[in-house]
Amino acid sequence: MNVAIIAAAGQGTRMAGKRPKQFLELAGTPIIFHTLKAFERCEAINEIIVVVAAAERAWFESRVEDYGVQKIRAVVDGGATRAESVLHGLQAAERGADIVAVHDAVRPFVTSEEIARTLTAARLGGAAILVSPPVDTIKEIEEARVVRTLRRADLRNALTPQCFTYKLLRQAYQAVDVLDPDLTDESSLVERLGVKIAIVEGNGRNIKITRPEDILIGEAILKGWS
Repeated sequence: MNVAIIAAAGQGTRMAGKRPKQFLELAGTPIIFHTLKAFERCEAINEIIVVVAAAERAWFESRVEDYGVQKIRAVVDGGATRAESVLHGLQAAERGADIVAVHDAVRPFVTSEEIARTLTAARLGGAAILVSPPVDTIKEIEEARVVRTLRRADLRNALTPQCFTYKLLRQAYQAVDVLDPDLTDESSLVERLGVKIAIVEGNGRNIKITRPEDILIGEAILKGWS
């Protein structure tokens, strides 16, 4: 069984708003529900677990029916860090979970096809993440000076979903301190085990809505889809 964990417990401090960014509206719909629709439509996803801050749980649960999301099996409270929040989702997913797909609630433009391809790659090799090529030249810096220019052909932006066997991801979480704020994605945890992680090429349109200007970009993407 393939289970999606949607990480939606962040506070969104860079957005500088009164509400966490995942609950802000994009074209009249909260961002998180744009995201959930992609997983709802993906035939490869059997169940969804949503991790939200305790203070937002009642609001979120009251809106699920309005947006027709039927695959949600559980809504669980988040933790103090992203890693702890995803661990709470993982603990809720343990019954019958085979492949786990972890996705940022604020990446509403992932497609069902991208989700399915990443799940397939993880089923074949145990671990796979969605990526996109960088468009900018990347510099390595040290003490505020450029050390070298990195080859873009060797680099990828890490996107989500990031997919792993339940057993592998659980093992990765047992080996780290989930309160470490530097653990910003699941791939970094699994990499520490020495596991080879496959990449699945995705679209750079799968942006993470983080700052106010990203709302405008998101609106433009939606207009392009319609």
